[in-house]
Amino acid sequence: MNEPEEIVRVAAKGDGVTASGRHVAFSAPGDTVGSDGALLPGPHHAVPPCRHFGTCGGCQLQHLDEQSLAAFARDRAVNAAEGQGLVPETIASVHLSPPRTRRRATLHATNGGGRPLIGFREAGSHRIVDMRECHVLAPELFALVEPLRRTLGGRRGKYALNIELTLTDQGVDCAVSGMEIEGLEQTEGLLEFCREQRLARLMLDQGYGPETFWEPEPVTVTLSGVPVAFPSGAFLQATRDGQEALTGAASDWLTGAARVADLFSGLGTFAFALDAPVVAAEAAREAHLACRQAAARAKRPIEAVHRDLFRNPMRGDELRGFDGVVVDPPRAGAREQVAQIASSGVARVVYISCNPSSWARDAATLVAAGYRLVELRPVGQFRWSTHVELASLFVR
Repeated sequence: MNEPEEIVRVAAKGDGVTASGRHVAFSAPGDTVGSDGALLPGPHHAVPPCRHFGTCGGCQLQHLDEQSLAAFARDRAVNAAEGQGLVPETIASVHLSPPRTRRRATLHATNGGGRPLIGFREAGSHRIVDMRECHVLAPELFALVEPLRRTLGGRRGKYALNIELTLTDQGVDCAVSGMEIEGLEQTEGLLEFCREQRLARLMLDQGYGPETFWEPEPVTVTLSGVPVAFPSGAFLQATRDGQEALTGAASDWLTGAARVADLFSGLGTFAFALDAPVVAAEAAREAHLACRQAAARAKRPIEAVHRDLFRNPMRGDELRGFDGVVVDPPRAGAREQVAQIASSGVARVVYISCNPSSWARDAATLVAAGYRLVELRPVGQFRWSTHVELASLFVR
């Protein structure tokens, strides 16, 4: 019979792992698993605060205390680096977003036997957890769940909706896809819902693309003190504090730079945070225009460029006129763009990533070209999930 084993770490998908390689779901470092599979909680095993934990796919790590949650985020970033033979000169303390600070989320809704079900999906399933509490969403977002449930309660027939919620300067921006509005009664009922909930905006996609249904005033998000128009569905960092941790790192590392290129710049999250002239390149047209217009209104030295950096990366000779580069690509990373950065010889590169694996691959390209990985800062914006972000500094 096998001897009891101790959980020594948490693997990338959230299972606890023993020294022998045994994986145990919902276990924390210091827990003991018996030969019969029974789990004895250890000093780092926390009581999950949410009744839906274990079913809802929104969280995987509520059973970890703060120390082991931070260790998980750190290990995800450091292990990815080590997998490519990279050793950061400095590893900063992990930044963890507090509970109830997530300012954007996509919920799902369906008619479940005559009553609406609204929430995240179960892990590994299309079934929806009918959300009655949530410890990650900002209160302003969660406060809409019950009113949405009441609004959908009068609808008949089958439906399957995606509901994107984002907290903006004016309140909650709500975008619903898959919901058809028929007749005056449904239209007036939805308008009343918007008024009662003081929505910043309601976008509806009834099968022909998203259209604005309600927007009393233009919707904005404030980035480093600058209000920027917020196109529905545009990318926004998941929490305000996480955004500040990432932009603070970029600002610290690029202090004194005379000219910076911000690649995959989006709305200008990093461009507006930097104290230097910036060329901000972005492929999404609406985000690019929002950044350009906000920079012009605020009289900020930002040149917004509409450019698809996957198809047309900024070349090494173009980058040689910059003191620093910020690159914040999608999850797949930026293989071709990073190769051009590596060939440019630009002095400082700040790489922000939401995927440690693709980041490590690109980081290896920079190091092979003569850059040092000077600092790594893990960031856990998606609290209690296995999703980890990071900021990193490379110096030539």
